[in-house]
Amino acid sequence: MDKLLEVRSLSKSFGGLLAVDHIGFHVDQGETLGLIGPNGAGKTTNFNMIMGELSQDSGEIFFRGEEISNYPTHERVKKGIARTYQVPRPFGEATVRENIRVGMMPDSILQMLTMEASTEREREIAESVGLGADELAKYPSELSMGDLRKLELARTIASEPKLLLLDEVFAGLTTAEIAQLSTLIEEQKKNGLSYIVVSHDLKALAPLVDRVVAISFGAVIAEGSFEEVIANQKVQTAYLGQ
Repeated sequence: MDKLLEVRSLSKSFGGLLAVDHIGFHVDQGETLGLIGPNGAGKTTNFNMIMGELSQDSGEIFFRGEEISNYPTHERVKKGIARTYQVPRPFGEATVRENIRVGMMPDSILQMLTMEASTEREREIAESVGLGADELAKYPSELSMGDLRKLELARTIASEPKLLLLDEVFAGLTTAEIAQLSTLIEEQKKNGLSYIVVSHDLKALAPLVDRVVAISFGAVIAEGSFEEVIANQKVQTAYLGQ
């Protein structure tokens, strides 16, 4: 398979703490990669560096064969990378429809607010993640956690990404909501979307991923199929406490 994203020897320190230690991994086109590890292992820090929200101390990031290590976040979004956050970050004063419109026009929020609404496209995106027409006029404060997660997914899909980084996307959801969101993720994958998924919910993660990378103290300790990584003694010691 062709490598969609490749991270080469990324490192990041905060003061005297080495949070990411020469980490390297890749995601193939059409693949869902799981990124697991205990709290503080460096998973979200890696996401922040991939998105350009945090600069690396050393190392390189390649996307579709092009080095993007020094590109600002909005340029990486244009190239086809998007993300969700552990805590959903919708625009609270904007409706669901307007939040989706932000994703469609990442370069200009002002233009988004003054443009004639592309109502059909917004409705299609909302429906693709399980948000009905009734939700389009609602504000984020009126949504359940499950629907907030769907809104985050809708807003990222609106930017037409090639790679989506999902950070603890199942956190705070009921079993039924996890099942519904998992189905939506799989459906978008059929449309050509690739993923890196960070989740502590291994039961939810297992059926989604093609491959898993486990990290601890900012370094890769195991890589392979879900079953191989979970059975790895280093992973059981670091992540599962066994």
